[in-house]
Amino acid sequence: MAEKLVVSVTDFGAVANSDAVQTEAFQKALDHCFLAGGGEVEVPTGAYIVGDIRLRSNTTLHLLENAVLKGSKNPKDYRNILQDKLEPLPTKQATDAHWYGPFEWIKMGGGFKVHLYTAGSYWNYGIIRAVFAENIALIGEKGSLIDGNNVFDTEGEENYRGPHTINMHFCKNIKLYGYTVKDSSNWAHAIFQSEKIHFENLTVLAGHDALHTRACSDVKIYNCKLITGDDCIAGFDNINVHVKCCEISSACSAFRYGGYNILVEDCHVYGPCQYQFRGSFTHEEKISGVYVSSSENARNNMLSLFTNFVSSDLPVRHAPGKIVFRNCRVENADRFLHLNLSGNEAWQVGNPPKDITFENIKAENISMGVYCYGDSTLPITLNFKNIEYSVREGSEEEPIFKVAHFDNINFHNVKISNYKGNALIKTWSDGGNVNVNNLDCEIKDGELIVRATEKFTCNAI
Repeated sequence: MAEKLVVSVTDFGAVANSDAVQTEAFQKALDHCFLAGGGEVEVPTGAYIVGDIRLRSNTTLHLLENAVLKGSKNPKDYRNILQDKLEPLPTKQATDAHWYGPFEWIKMGGGFKVHLYTAGSYWNYGIIRAVFAENIALIGEKGSLIDGNNVFDTEGEENYRGPHTINMHFCKNIKLYGYTVKDSSNWAHAIFQSEKIHFENLTVLAGHDALHTRACSDVKIYNCKLITGDDCIAGFDNINVHVKCCEISSACSAFRYGGYNILVEDCHVYGPCQYQFRGSFTHEEKISGVYVSSSENARNNMLSLFTNFVSSDLPVRHAPGKIVFRNCRVENADRFLHLNLSGNEAWQVGNPPKDITFENIKAENISMGVYCYGDSTLPITLNFKNIEYSVREGSEEEPIFKVAHFDNINFHNVKISNYKGNALIKTWSDGGNVNVNNLDCEIKDGELIVRATEKFTCNAI
């Protein structure tokens, strides 16, 4: 067997701790390995300023101990992929389309969101890129770091976000191990329409979404520490996902996720987050790249444990369902479950999951409980088994479950403390079964379920 090719970025001219952008040297090293049939590029100790670097098939970027990649503050340094002559993007992917918000999209008549789903779009720029690549890896040793540098860009999402840290499209066999990402200017990991993705021993601090997979299959997320001002694990239409032994703290939703066959187990999820949501910063603070806001509107509360994410952006490959949370501890979430197909949320337009199960969960100090407004044609089943749940002070009088269009709600060994309301469940639809096997909850008037008379309301998150 031939010995694996291993080179150093310094062999191709990279200089550590320089104020000059080192993208060209990194790309030369990676391309050398690619053209040789595959190999590994090592990054020695030191800090390297870079724009966008493209991983190609059968290549690994290996950050050695205390190696730091620091994103350039100049947004123009991230457009090299459009000039790539070695593997030019297909015409349909080389769009350079900019971000536009949901209202602009509606005005344009809806349709395919070019800025999201084409690899060459301006919105998809990032520090580490990969497109139509197989067998790729980004590996970090102790102390390795990718610093997104909170880049401000008036042409970016919401007119302030800069590049993603890792951005990949249409890839297969992706290994992401060992490094830390901090201050990602947009999502720390933005991976689209890819398969066989393995995240392990990663740390993501501050910034925006930590791990965002969209229309991906066979995703493993193990032993990761995700503490972000935005969603921690996000995306929709994901199939066969396993999240295990992770520490998760968010100033938005711990999970804003959707798909089929999703198992989350042995995780600790908690709020409030030590980092604030950057969308709540002032315009001046976003420009300056500060890490802490002085604005009275800045917040770091965790909005929900699980926000269902469903969208009509892409055709769904498998009907959503078989979503299980098991053996987890949850602290200080505003909502335990947030599923709202009543029509006022841009990212909840489509089919609900067939079923969601929560098993062996200890949930402490939860404020607004469970919102689950489903679809009348596809009623959902909710399973709660071996649950310890405590209500936050100030929320004791409100029904914990606010639901519509459900098939079954099953309680098995559920203990709810600090609840002082008249009914546990309020429903906005007729029909559906509530099945109880050992429910320990004091209800003031003894009613398990009541029919709502007022219009359903639920704030979008």
